[in-house]
Amino acid sequence: MKPDYSRAAVIVVSDRGSLGTAEDLSGPLVARALREAGFTVGDIAVVPDGADSVEGALRAALATGVGTVVTSGGTGVGPRDLTPEGTRPVLARELPGVAEELRRQGAGQTPTAVLSRGLAGITDDGVVVVNLPGSPHGAGFGVRVLTPLLSHLTDQLMGGDHS
Repeated sequence: MKPDYSRAAVIVVSDRGSLGTAEDLSGPLVARALREAGFTVGDIAVVPDGADSVEGALRAALATGVGTVVTSGGTGVGPRDLTPEGTRPVLARELPGVAEELRRQGAGQTPTAVLSRGLAGITDDGVVVVNLPGSPHGAGFGVRVLTPLLSHLTDQLMGGDHS
């Protein structure tokens, strides 16, 4: 399926959020920023921490034909922070510069941003997938770093030149 680059999906990775024992604030921040950048964003998916749940949620989002998927949560070093491990199997090519820029700019806000193991990359079908931190501050800041890059990135994926 050819991706629709005007559509984006948001996936929140949180054990407590998926159980309903904690209100997620990060997903709505990410969705709002994507909408403000011109994307159509559907319902926010909330899944428990763990590689299998993340991979399953990503594959479900990809099946809807979106052009961008942004996850929030599970990028740290905790024992259940396995979002990168669930993301890597769906990526055909990683975009290390995007993940590095998210960490670099995030470190200007809080030094612990360098502990994020979040990935960014492209699937076989050309869908952009990016992992953001789970904290509202980290996710909100990260999506503001990401959105200016998406227009050029998706233009490149559609065969645009490098101008």
